[in-house]
Amino acid sequence: MVAVVGNGIMGHGIAQVFATAGEEVVLIGRSRPSLDAALERIRESLDLFERHGLLDQSEVEAALGRVRLSTRLQGAAGAELVVEAVPEDTELKLAIFERLDSICPPPTVLASSSGRPASSLVDRVHHRERVIAAHFWNPAQLLPLVEVCAGPETDPKVVDWTCERLRAAGKAPIVVEKEIDGFIGNRLQFALLREAVALWAEGVATPDAIDTAVKASFGRRLAITGPLESAELGGLKTMYEFSRFLFPSLNTAAEPPAFDWPPRAGEDLRAARYEELFRHLGRRP
Repeated sequence: MVAVVGNGIMGHGIAQVFATAGEEVVLIGRSRPSLDAALERIRESLDLFERHGLLDQSEVEAALGRVRLSTRLQGAAGAELVVEAVPEDTELKLAIFERLDSICPPPTVLASSSGRPASSLVDRVHHRERVIAAHFWNPAQLLPLVEVCAGPETDPKVVDWTCERLRAAGKAPIVVEKEIDGFIGNRLQFALLREAVALWAEGVATPDAIDTAVKASFGRRLAITGPLESAELGGLKTMYEFSRFLFPSLNTAAEPPAFDWPPRAGEDLRAARYEELFRHLGRRP
């Protein structure tokens, strides 16, 4: 059994991931109305999977039948894996891990889905060897990556076990070998965002032009070749020489300028992004 603590944007998606993979899931939230709303979001998402030919009706109903709702943390008792997915509130997370440590005896693995290092969550935990970071990407039911990172006191066997469990659920776990703020994906994403915002703030181009520069060029390659693979294909000597030329002029600001360009991201853009993510899921072997 898998317990998911938190029924918001990430929590309901993580619950869907495991339920679709055949796991019994308990989804834990603060109130019954919010849990009912989360279950409805899972149903709507599963319906989209069916509409795109990724599940059939019987699989949708079976997945929904595996999700149990609870307003009590005690609902996590008996779970082999507990995934915390509550808002980014330090005190709330510390309190939840403290209670889970007493509710769920070892060998239950306690994972956090946030981008925080595991070591930042164990101040009140006795069995720190079973606490790990398992950072899902939003939307969790569509993006396969999970960044798995141990804390200094995490048992290495917990890392292996967590990765195996995630692979069995259809995810693509990677191991982050040392704790670092933001792990890998967010550091890469925000490095790009910093440069994009700087280009806009310095009057180099409009937001539309900057977004198009990514979407119509290297953005199309990134799902196939990562940055290091792309460097290999481009020729390491060439990339080295161009880096020597370009690196000195790249933005290195520790504080970003105000993010105050006119908003453009409406529901049409959100829907288009979901369609593209479903298209990639349909192409997976």
